[in-house]
Amino acid sequence: MHIPGPLLPATFIRRDNRFRATVELNREPVAVHVPNSGRLHELFVPGRKVLIRPVDKPHRKTRYDLVMVWADGVLVSLDSRLPGPLLAEAVRAGRLAEFAGYHTVREEVPLGHSRIDVLLEGEPGQCWIEAKSVTLVEEGTAYFPDAVTARGKRHVEELAAALEQGVCAAIIFVVQREDAERFRPHDASDPAFGRALRLAAEQGVKVRAYRCRVQPDEIQIDREIPVILDEE
Repeated sequence: MHIPGPLLPATFIRRDNRFRATVELNREPVAVHVPNSGRLHELFVPGRKVLIRPVDKPHRKTRYDLVMVWADGVLVSLDSRLPGPLLAEAVRAGRLAEFAGYHTVREEVPLGHSRIDVLLEGEPGQCWIEAKSVTLVEEGTAYFPDAVTARGKRHVEELAAALEQGVCAAIIFVVQREDAERFRPHDASDPAFGRALRLAAEQGVKVRAYRCRVQPDEIQIDREIPVILDEE
């Protein structure tokens, strides 16, 4: 996936609220939109280098989006809206062997009380897929979520319900950085989500994780990493 630019180098100063931060650009503080509602404590460290993108929309309160951050030499994509389109792109390009055979890829499709990121249709039937954005990595282990997510738990439960109707259902964790070697649910942040995920997996929902290759002008799903559902 091409990342539209130009991306401008800046320095992180502080997070002001859930969707707004302040960075230093050309020695001046500027407000930026944060396209991710996670806590991101491990990423939002004062003094870190970030990449921001100008946004020309007259009704916006901020003139920039915060797109990426350098964390200990690793470039991390922050936009939590990307995993669904990234997954759809990878399926259409035939890069995910597990989901070969599906000729139709639909995005943002209603299911129950939610909109699920991807619906695949083809010879194998239907497959509902929810893609979750992961940015937290500690000692090679990617974790989700980094805060309580009632919405995420609901998605898992609705996928399990869809499975009962005889269709394929999957939840895929898309790690938007290159240093993850495995994935675990983050029980320390949200044990209820971890319990729901393990139950769904026992019922037959596919649980997968992929890490991405991240560059300033491009991000794409790189390879699958193991999912570990045992409690730590």
